[in-house]
Amino acid sequence: METGRNGLTYAEAGVDIDAGNALVERIKPAAKSTDRAGVMAGLGGFGGLFDLKAAGFSDPVLVAATDGVGTKLRIAIDTGHMDGVGVDLVAMCVNDLICQGAEPLFFLDYFATGKLELDQAARVIEGIARGCAASGCALIGGETAEMPGMYHGGDFDLAGFAVGAMERGAALPSGVAAGDVLLGLASDGVHSNGYSLVRRIVEVSGLSWDADSPFGEGTLGAALLTPTRLYVRPVLEALRARGVHGLAHITGGGLTENLPRVLPEGCGATVDLGAWQLPPVFRWLTETGGLAQAELLKTFNAGIGMVAVVAPERADALEALLGDAGETVCRLGHVTEGQGVRYEGRLT
Repeated sequence: METGRNGLTYAEAGVDIDAGNALVERIKPAAKSTDRAGVMAGLGGFGGLFDLKAAGFSDPVLVAATDGVGTKLRIAIDTGHMDGVGVDLVAMCVNDLICQGAEPLFFLDYFATGKLELDQAARVIEGIARGCAASGCALIGGETAEMPGMYHGGDFDLAGFAVGAMERGAALPSGVAAGDVLLGLASDGVHSNGYSLVRRIVEVSGLSWDADSPFGEGTLGAALLTPTRLYVRPVLEALRARGVHGLAHITGGGLTENLPRVLPEGCGATVDLGAWQLPPVFRWLTETGGLAQAELLKTFNAGIGMVAVVAPERADALEALLGDAGETVCRLGHVTEGQGVRYEGRLT
């Protein structure tokens, strides 16, 4: 074949295949550390393979979830703190899977950037691997896309895709009824929702990302990048112990929008806002942004990252089990007849 007269290469067009190959080699040990029963092949193939029978399932139903990290990435890019956003990506997907009653099995990521920076990308993907390992979920593949002209100045975007499974007939929510108890599991901060408002409040405050955090240790940027909490292992223990009728991952929309998603028609919920202390980060956001309580509860998790709807006769045992598994648990309220979430008291 005749060679082009100008001799252009893909690298000169802004795509470095060698850098992509180097990234794959660097992250192979991280991906390997997430291996679990059922994994059939490592990175490098055209697709990831997983054996459900080897993972212990006899009549499985697959459950899939996909998500991103949102504008929290903007803070990571601007501060250079890349190590936690990969955990966020995994958490946003696997925390959703367990709400359906599924055990997370494997994960794939999509990392897109204008120019691949090896260290930046590796730190992000190594964070993804840490999140997967902590959730018992194997990182079996992904895609790194270098797209000059689409992203600029070190910008990148992330998306994740998780697949889990459960035995047929085990799907949640199931059996939710008036009188069920709401157990709230504490969050680790803002998690990965509401960051467009967070960034606007920081702008109003006049503080820079490297300013001392007004609500905790370290810098403001680092504090706001605290990764989303992974609830998988404790919640799976609770599911095996029986008595969990529903689970709600408190993401965008807060308690106001997410709790009704697991309530059947004709059921609502009463939540006691005095049942837990508002974490300092949310107190600062509320005061600095002048947020109304309703806005806080509809935008952020307000300190509750997961809600378990449990049978009243199992509430004590499940509260103790989740506490022993490392969760901070509070009794938020109960399921009622009606619809929507009714709040009692005020956040403090």
